[in-house]
Amino acid sequence: MRIVLFGAAGPTGRLVLDEALKRGFMVTAAVRNPDSLQIEDPHLRIVKCDVYDAGRVEQAIANQDAVISTYGVPYSFKPITAFSTGMANIIQGMKKNGVKRLICVTSGGTKPGNDENGGFVFNVIIKGIIGRTLYADMRFMEQEVMDSELDWTIVRPSRLIDAPALSSYRVTEGYPREPITRRIDLAHVLIEGVSDNQLIGKGIGVVSDKVANDLQKEPESVRK
Repeated sequence: MRIVLFGAAGPTGRLVLDEALKRGFMVTAAVRNPDSLQIEDPHLRIVKCDVYDAGRVEQAIANQDAVISTYGVPYSFKPITAFSTGMANIIQGMKKNGVKRLICVTSGGTKPGNDENGGFVFNVIIKGIIGRTLYADMRFMEQEVMDSELDWTIVRPSRLIDAPALSSYRVTEGYPREPITRRIDLAHVLIEGVSDNQLIGKGIGVVSDKVANDLQKEPESVRK
Protein backbone atom coordinates (compact mmCIF):
# COMPACT_ATOMS: atom_id res chain seq x y z
CA MET A 1 0.00 0.00 0.00
CA ARG A 2 1.35 3.41 -0.99
CA ILE A 3 -0.13 6.31 0.93
CA VAL A 4 0.51 10.03 1.14
CA LEU A 5 -0.07 11.48 4.60
CA PHE A 6 -0.87 15.18 4.95
CA GLY A 7 -0.25 16.43 8.48
CA ALA A 8 2.35 13.78 9.23
CA ALA A 9 4.21 16.05 11.70
CA GLY A 10 1.15 16.63 13.92
CA PRO A 11 0.44 14.62 17.06
CA THR A 12 -2.08 12.33 15.35
CA GLY A 13 -0.18 12.30 12.06
CA ARG A 14 2.94 10.96 13.74
CA LEU A 15 0.96 8.07 15.21
CA VAL A 16 -0.56 7.32 11.80
CA LEU A 17 2.92 7.41 10.30
CA ASP A 18 4.30 5.01 12.93
CA GLU A 19 1.44 2.56 12.40
CA ALA A 20 1.73 2.71 8.61
CA LEU A 21 5.47 2.03 8.70
CA LYS A 22 4.96 -0.87 11.14
CA ARG A 23 2.69 -2.45 8.57
CA GLY A 24 5.20 -1.98 5.78
CA PHE A 25 3.27 0.71 3.90
CA MET A 26 5.21 2.94 1.55
CA VAL A 27 4.54 6.38 3.03
CA THR A 28 5.00 9.84 1.57
CA ALA A 29 4.88 12.30 4.47
CA ALA A 30 3.79 15.71 3.15
CA VAL A 31 4.85 18.35 5.67
CA ARG A 32 5.55 22.09 5.61
CA ASN A 33 8.87 21.62 7.42
CA PRO A 34 10.69 18.37 6.58
CA ASP A 35 13.10 18.91 9.50
CA SER A 36 10.16 18.38 11.87
CA LEU A 37 10.27 14.65 11.10
CA GLN A 38 13.52 13.14 12.31
CA ILE A 39 12.65 9.65 11.12
CA GLU A 40 14.60 7.35 8.85
CA ASP A 41 12.91 4.35 7.30
CA PRO A 42 13.36 2.71 3.90
CA HIS A 43 9.59 2.87 3.41
CA LEU A 44 9.38 6.61 4.14
CA ARG A 45 9.71 9.57 1.79
CA ILE A 46 9.43 13.06 3.30
CA VAL A 47 8.42 15.92 0.99
CA LYS A 48 8.05 19.63 1.61
CA CYS A 49 4.42 20.52 0.98
CA ASP A 50 1.94 23.11 2.19
CA VAL A 51 -1.70 22.24 1.52
CA TYR A 52 -2.19 25.78 0.19
CA ASP A 53 0.26 24.98 -2.65
CA ALA A 54 -1.81 23.09 -5.24
CA GLY A 55 1.24 22.18 -7.34
CA ARG A 56 3.16 20.58 -4.49
CA VAL A 57 0.02 18.81 -3.28
CA GLU A 58 -0.46 17.31 -6.74
CA GLN A 59 3.18 16.17 -6.85
CA ALA A 60 2.91 14.55 -3.41
CA ILE A 61 -0.16 12.55 -4.49
CA ALA A 62 1.42 11.20 -7.67
CA ASN A 63 1.80 7.39 -7.78
CA GLN A 64 -0.11 6.81 -4.53
CA ASP A 65 -2.86 4.30 -3.75
CA ALA A 66 -4.57 6.42 -1.10
CA VAL A 67 -4.53 9.75 0.73
CA ILE A 68 -4.82 10.22 4.49
CA SER A 69 -5.35 13.76 5.74
CA THR A 70 -4.82 14.68 9.40
CA TYR A 71 -3.66 18.29 9.04
CA GLY A 72 -5.14 20.97 11.25
CA VAL A 73 -4.84 24.54 12.52
CA PRO A 74 -5.55 26.19 15.89
CA TYR A 75 -8.78 27.91 16.86
CA SER A 76 -8.98 31.54 15.75
CA PHE A 77 -11.53 34.33 15.86
CA LYS A 78 -10.37 35.27 12.34
CA PRO A 79 -11.82 33.51 9.28
CA ILE A 80 -10.22 30.09 8.72
CA THR A 81 -9.83 28.62 5.22
CA ALA A 82 -7.08 26.04 5.75
CA PHE A 83 -9.42 23.05 5.81
CA SER A 84 -11.53 23.92 2.77
CA THR A 85 -8.68 25.34 0.67
CA GLY A 86 -6.29 22.51 1.50
CA MET A 87 -8.90 19.86 0.83
CA ALA A 88 -9.87 21.46 -2.48
CA ASN A 89 -6.22 21.14 -3.53
CA ILE A 90 -6.04 17.54 -2.30
CA ILE A 91 -9.19 16.59 -4.21
CA GLN A 92 -7.91 18.29 -7.35
CA GLY A 93 -4.54 16.52 -7.00
CA MET A 94 -6.21 13.15 -6.52
CA LYS A 95 -8.34 13.57 -9.61
CA LYS A 96 -5.38 14.64 -11.73
CA ASN A 97 -3.40 11.61 -10.54
CA GLY A 98 -6.29 9.13 -10.74
CA VAL A 99 -6.18 8.36 -6.99
CA LYS A 100 -9.59 7.48 -5.56
CA ARG A 101 -9.24 6.57 -1.87
CA LEU A 102 -9.41 9.44 0.63
CA ILE A 103 -9.73 9.21 4.38
CA CYS A 104 -9.67 12.49 6.30
CA VAL A 105 -10.08 13.75 9.85
CA THR A 106 -12.45 16.53 10.87
CA SER A 107 -14.13 16.69 14.29
CA GLY A 108 -17.27 15.79 16.16
CA GLY A 109 -17.64 19.56 16.51
CA THR A 110 -18.93 19.74 12.94
CA LYS A 111 -22.27 18.37 14.12
CA PRO A 112 -24.94 21.04 13.58
CA GLY A 113 -26.48 22.48 16.73
CA ASN A 114 -25.62 21.52 20.28
CA ASP A 115 -23.89 18.27 21.16
CA GLU A 116 -25.89 16.47 23.85
CA ASN A 117 -22.64 15.23 25.42
CA GLY A 118 -20.74 18.50 25.02
CA GLY A 119 -21.96 20.50 27.98
CA PHE A 120 -22.03 24.28 28.35
CA VAL A 121 -18.29 24.88 27.88
CA PHE A 122 -18.04 22.97 24.62
CA ASN A 123 -21.37 23.98 23.07
CA VAL A 124 -21.36 27.64 24.05
CA ILE A 125 -17.73 28.65 24.59
CA ILE A 126 -15.70 26.39 22.29
CA LYS A 127 -18.14 25.50 19.53
CA GLY A 128 -20.16 28.70 19.61
CA ILE A 129 -17.41 31.30 20.13
CA ILE A 130 -13.76 30.17 20.12
CA GLY A 131 -14.11 27.51 17.46
CA ARG A 132 -16.95 28.99 15.42
CA THR A 133 -14.84 29.89 12.35
CA LEU A 134 -12.86 26.66 12.53
CA TYR A 135 -15.87 24.37 12.63
CA ALA A 136 -17.55 26.37 9.87
CA ASP A 137 -14.57 25.75 7.59
CA MET A 138 -14.47 22.09 8.59
CA ARG A 139 -18.12 21.74 7.54
CA PHE A 140 -17.25 23.34 4.21
CA MET A 141 -14.40 20.84 3.88
CA GLU A 142 -16.70 17.93 4.65
CA GLN A 143 -19.11 19.05 1.93
CA GLU A 144 -16.25 19.28 -0.57
CA VAL A 145 -15.27 15.72 0.27
CA MET A 146 -18.83 14.42 -0.01
CA ASP A 147 -19.27 16.14 -3.39
CA SER A 148 -15.91 14.93 -4.73
CA GLU A 149 -17.01 11.60 -6.28
CA LEU A 150 -13.94 10.02 -4.68
CA ASP A 151 -13.96 6.93 -2.45
CA TRP A 152 -14.04 8.99 0.73
CA THR A 153 -14.39 8.45 4.45
CA ILE A 154 -14.69 11.32 6.93
CA VAL A 155 -13.50 10.48 10.46
CA ARG A 156 -14.83 12.62 13.31
CA PRO A 157 -13.12 12.17 16.68
CA SER A 158 -14.38 13.54 19.97
CA ARG A 159 -12.09 15.45 22.33
CA LEU A 160 -8.59 14.22 21.49
CA ILE A 161 -6.27 13.06 24.26
CA ASP A 162 -2.89 11.36 24.34
CA ALA A 163 -2.49 7.80 25.59
CA PRO A 164 0.48 5.43 25.57
CA ALA A 165 -1.25 2.41 24.06
CA LEU A 166 -4.19 1.32 21.94
CA SER A 167 -7.43 0.89 23.89
CA SER A 168 -10.80 -0.58 23.12
CA TYR A 169 -12.80 1.80 20.95
CA ARG A 170 -15.93 1.87 18.83
CA VAL A 171 -16.61 3.23 15.37
CA THR A 172 -20.07 4.73 14.90
CA GLU A 173 -21.77 6.11 11.82
CA GLY A 174 -22.37 9.84 11.90
CA TYR A 175 -21.00 11.75 14.87
CA PRO A 176 -19.27 10.45 18.02
CA ARG A 177 -21.59 9.88 20.96
CA GLU A 178 -18.99 9.84 23.75
CA PRO A 179 -16.70 12.60 25.02
CA ILE A 180 -13.18 11.31 24.30
CA THR A 181 -11.06 9.82 21.53
CA ARG A 182 -7.49 8.73 22.17
CA ARG A 183 -5.21 9.82 19.35
CA ILE A 184 -3.66 6.36 19.14
CA ASP A 185 -7.13 4.86 18.62
CA LEU A 186 -7.89 7.44 15.93
CA ALA A 187 -4.61 6.61 14.15
CA HIS A 188 -5.51 2.91 14.20
CA VAL A 189 -8.92 3.63 12.68
CA LEU A 190 -7.33 5.69 9.89
CA ILE A 191 -4.87 2.95 8.94
CA GLU A 192 -7.45 0.17 9.20
CA GLY A 193 -10.02 2.26 7.35
CA VAL A 194 -7.90 3.15 4.35
CA SER A 195 -8.40 -0.36 2.96
CA ASP A 196 -11.91 -0.96 4.35
CA ASN A 197 -14.35 -0.61 1.47
CA GLN A 198 -17.32 -0.78 3.85
CA LEU A 199 -16.41 2.71 5.10
CA ILE A 200 -16.46 4.32 1.67
CA GLY A 201 -18.98 7.15 1.44
CA LYS A 202 -19.47 7.36 5.21
CA GLY A 203 -18.84 9.83 7.99
CA ILE A 204 -17.85 7.99 11.15
CA GLY A 205 -17.18 8.79 14.79
CA VAL A 206 -14.44 7.22 16.89
CA VAL A 207 -15.11 6.83 20.61
CA SER A 208 -12.65 5.40 23.10
CA ASP A 209 -13.69 3.62 26.27
CA LYS A 210 -13.44 5.88 29.29
CA VAL A 211 -10.65 5.66 31.82
CA ALA A 212 -11.20 7.55 35.06
CA ASN A 213 -8.45 10.13 34.58
CA ASP A 214 -8.77 10.61 30.82
CA LEU A 215 -11.06 13.61 30.93
CA GLN A 216 -8.55 15.52 33.05
CA LYS A 217 -5.56 14.97 30.80
CA GLU A 218 -5.87 17.36 27.92
CA PRO A 219 -8.30 19.76 26.22
CA GLU A 220 -9.47 19.05 22.71
CA SER A 221 -6.80 19.85 20.17
CA VAL A 222 -7.45 20.73 16.56
CA ARG A 223 -3.75 20.28 15.79
CA LYS A 224 -4.41 16.74 14.70
